[in-house]
Amino acid sequence: MSPPAARPAPYVSYPRSTSEPRTDAALPDPTPLLHNLTQGVLEVIAGMRPVEHLARWMSEPAFRSIVVRANLAARARSARGIPAATSAVVVTTVRCTWPADDVVEATVIVAGKARTRAVAVRLEEFRGRWRAESIAML
Repeated sequence: MSPPAARPAPYVSYPRSTSEPRTDAALPDPTPLLHNLTQGVLEVIAGMRPVEHLARWMSEPAFRSIVVRANLAARARSARGIPAATSAVVVTTVRCTWPADDVVEATVIVAGKARTRAVAVRLEEFRGRWRAESIAML
């Protein structure tokens, strides 16, 4: 079975929880970051990319959890004698919710060769930009 065809992910952003938009230094739209961060995390776990590439965009606990998961995946590949392969996953949907002005909770749907998975990401404002506080692959 061939991997799904690459196509741009539809970005769905639900309305913010407050009626007034933020008036001070507005943060950029988080959906491109969510798309690229999720793709990067999947590439790290697949062994295609060093985990250090993602450090700038994650808090320390989120970064440590990805490091642990990537190390476990590398050990599993080594035990089976499987080399790191190119990532055959495609981000299909990004859905955002805004519990607060400086917090975004998102679900990113990724389709792979054998299955479709969901990745839950929580972004929070950090020094005028978005930073991932939590990433969970379901």
